[in-house]
Amino acid sequence: MSRYLDFAHCVTALVNVPAAKAFAFLADPLSLGTWSLGCMRTRALAPGGPYIGTSVYDDSEGTFDVQPHPELLLVDYLVGGVGGGKPRNSVRVVAADTCNLDDNQCYVSLTAWRPAGMADERWAQLCAAHDAEIWIIKARIEGAESARQRS
Repeated sequence: MSRYLDFAHCVTALVNVPAAKAFAFLADPLSLGTWSLGCMRTRALAPGGPYIGTSVYDDSEGTFDVQPHPELLLVDYLVGGVGGGKPRNSVRVVAADTCNLDDNQCYVSLTAWRPAGMADERWAQLCAAHDAEIWIIKARIEGAESARQRS
């Protein structure tokens, strides 16, 4: 069985910034438009959301909202129609002390759950996108931190 036929997909990166900085970036709905291949050029439909972004695959627009849970270092991304979004994608930041990392490091895990009825090809595309997006997330977060330190 292909790994893309699973019911969930998770990718993780070691990110060289403190957990709080990674979480702030990932909880910002507009930053999603810099790393999510399915939601580029994110913009708010109304102040405070919901949000809309454009897919790099076919230029279709999709709506989403963000539910940050700072006490858990968890961000749920609700995808789907306005007001009817489902938390099918999440990001968890794991603080340094949880896994004995250096103080200026954390793990970032991007997880997706496959809805019943999603075509195998679409699921494979989503999993491949997340495989790439975790590297983009790492680069964006570390790049923002490097730019801040140079200022």
